[in-house]
Amino acid sequence: MNKQQFRCLLISDFNVDVFSGYLSNDEGFPLVETMVAPFGQVTQLLMQEDLDYWKGDHDFALIWTRPEGVIKSFNNLLAYDTHSIKNILSEVDQFASLILNICNKVQPLFVPTWILPTFYRGFGMLDMKKDIGIANTLMQMNLRLSELFENSSNIYLLDSQKWINTAGKYAFNPRLWYRGKIAFGNEVFKEAVKDIKSALSGIKGHSKKIIILDLDDTLWGGIVGDVGWENIVLGGHDPIGEAFSDFQLALKSLTNRGILLGIVSKNEEAIAMEAINNHPEMVLTVKDFAGWRINWQDKAQNIVDLVSDLNLGLQSVVFIDENPRERSRVREALSEVYVPEWPEDCMLYKSTLLNLQCFDTPSISKEDLGRTKMYESERQRQDFKKSLSSLDEWLKSLRTKIKVEELKKVNLQRTTQLLNKTNQMNLATRRMSESELVDWTNRDDHKLWTFRVSDKLGDLGLTGIISFELNNKRGKIVDFVLSCRVIGRKVEETMLFTVIKYARNLGLEELVAEYVPTPKNKPCLAFWKKSGFHFDDKNNTFTWNLKNDYHLPSHIEIFITETHDEKES
Repeated sequence: MNKQQFRCLLISDFNVDVFSGYLSNDEGFPLVETMVAPFGQVTQLLMQEDLDYWKGDHDFALIWTRPEGVIKSFNNLLAYDTHSIKNILSEVDQFASLILNICNKVQPLFVPTWILPTFYRGFGMLDMKKDIGIANTLMQMNLRLSELFENSSNIYLLDSQKWINTAGKYAFNPRLWYRGKIAFGNEVFKEAVKDIKSALSGIKGHSKKIIILDLDDTLWGGIVGDVGWENIVLGGHDPIGEAFSDFQLALKSLTNRGILLGIVSKNEEAIAMEAINNHPEMVLTVKDFAGWRINWQDKAQNIVDLVSDLNLGLQSVVFIDENPRERSRVREALSEVYVPEWPEDCMLYKSTLLNLQCFDTPSISKEDLGRTKMYESERQRQDFKKSLSSLDEWLKSLRTKIKVEELKKVNLQRTTQLLNKTNQMNLATRRMSESELVDWTNRDDHKLWTFRVSDKLGDLGLTGIISFELNNKRGKIVDFVLSCRVIGRKVEETMLFTVIKYARNLGLEELVAEYVPTPKNKPCLAFWKKSGFHFDDKNNTFTWNLKNDYHLPSHIEIFITETHDEKES
């Protein structure tokens, strides 16, 4: 993974120099370079958009404040002065509006939630009572921020309470405040760095997509080949069995948010599958796994083979195995695979899994939620393919349908996600936020289409993007992006058919596409070389003479939806 460096602007009402040091010196991906604005001037900085701080080339910003430092009426509440929740929330609205007004200056923008030092007891037993308690009021203030930022695609409200809980008694130290106006202990800053870096990785498309698991003593207790599936430890009225069941439940919950599961295990496949299919306490079923390699071969090679079959990259993988030797082997052989240290005690499996900071994503789409089912359908497609004599026969039998739409609100989230996450079939590898993509598309000389694919075995979701830029009598394909799960299904040709037809209707003379090489998008180059476009290898450009028609693949049924909605804004 490239150690790319990101530039961060830190704005706070307290001294964040120590936090800045932790953030900029942490060697984990991504590396961060910080610029610290003068503390205690949050409102002034947010109100003056022409300041030099906003002219810097920052990749992201963090606005970290104390509620009593920026909301005057809440500070009065801490002195047990009479207050109106309406007035407090009105001040919250004003503060949030300042952040919303500058959110186009830097993207993304992180805002930690408001918290109070643990030594504030407030009104004691009444502190959660509405219109009285300080804790209750603070909860409402944070919820108000969440509501106000809901429609902003580049503002992320971070749950700082987790940092406080992890730091425990080291979260606050009054001496730090009086000596240096430092609001939190070092342990809080360390936890904040972890969360921020995890969020950045997710935004930049580096979140993990699949967990590959061992079986014996990982998904269940015992060696199934020795004791038989009836005697493995799983579920029941047994603390060890319950721990393994809970671990499987946690894995199952991750599939519901779009994380895939796979198996790489040294076992006899028939015996292992017998346990998965027959054990009454087994939470995970065959349908929960995108694929598996169960044999006696090297696990590192099995991971490579499985990931290749799933059209994923090794950088997408988390490998979990209770055996430290197997973890070491995979870690040394496959540096891109994330191999977390794993506890010896199975009662810690669930908590360790749920504490992994590698699954953050800036959004969760419909396609994410149905990803495991899509891979199950793909496995059925491949099994069906083996029964047919030719590729053309198989493609024709699938009865593929493609729905073509322009960018609009309902597909914006998934389109942005696909643009930022796809590496292999990606012509230019542009990375854009939702608002940036909307701004680009809203220009009169720009056009973008999305492609939703389905066949007789199920809906594959929004899997393709192609964008177009007009320049006099010449058209340019800017983005050509396709999910790896539909590569080779003639969706590529359908995308070219769509944009060529549009360019011909405009009366243009030629259409050009520029390939921007990266270490991972060679499959895109391979397709374009056989696309029929003329290739200029000196400039990495492909050109189509628009006097020539481009034919839609015969087995594809295409539905083009004309967009009459107002442009997204």
